[in-house]
Amino acid sequence: MAGANVEILKLGLISISDRASQGIYPDEGVPSLKTWFGKAVVSPVEIRERLIADDKETITQTIIDLVDSERCHLVITTGGTGPARRDVTPEATLAAATREMPGFGEQMRQISLHFVPTAILSRQVGALREIDGHAALILNLPGQPKAIAQTLEGLRDDEGKVLVSGIFAAVPYCLDLIGGPYVETDETVVKAFRPKKAAKAK
Repeated sequence: MAGANVEILKLGLISISDRASQGIYPDEGVPSLKTWFGKAVVSPVEIRERLIADDKETITQTIIDLVDSERCHLVITTGGTGPARRDVTPEATLAAATREMPGFGEQMRQISLHFVPTAILSRQVGALREIDGHAALILNLPGQPKAIAQTLEGLRDDEGKVLVSGIFAAVPYCLDLIGGPYVETDETVVKAFRPKKAAKAK
């Protein structure tokens, strides 16, 4: 599947919140993600949005629908990754997955630990869903807008030097390897890392 000639990144965004899905308060997850992708990704993007309740079967089926029917290459969830009994996003994600990508969860917690000790309570996962002729990367992100940006971008010092890489630095190359589109980023926000042999000449 690697090397597929796909030009547009199809991005699925899922905000998981019982109260936001009921209209009790506005959703912040998907709008924050849309804003971040709008400034970070310079390649063409098509977005599919979902706002759903914190229900395991609903989350799993929504992920499956975005990958299998909408043909998304990247699916990102926000919310539902803590230790509370209603937090079932990781389990729901793995139920839709064919393989786990544990490095993403490890790095997300490493980034968050620079800000709060409770980052160790997060159970975020990264995984792949692979079907005939198509594959997608699925990532669980935090629910708070500031934490979403920190997780994706990583940490920089006052001079702009990267101290801890954000997870999105590895996403474009992962998409290359699973047959997705060639995604380019605004390096002032986050620099996508690829081996030299995998990078397109500019």
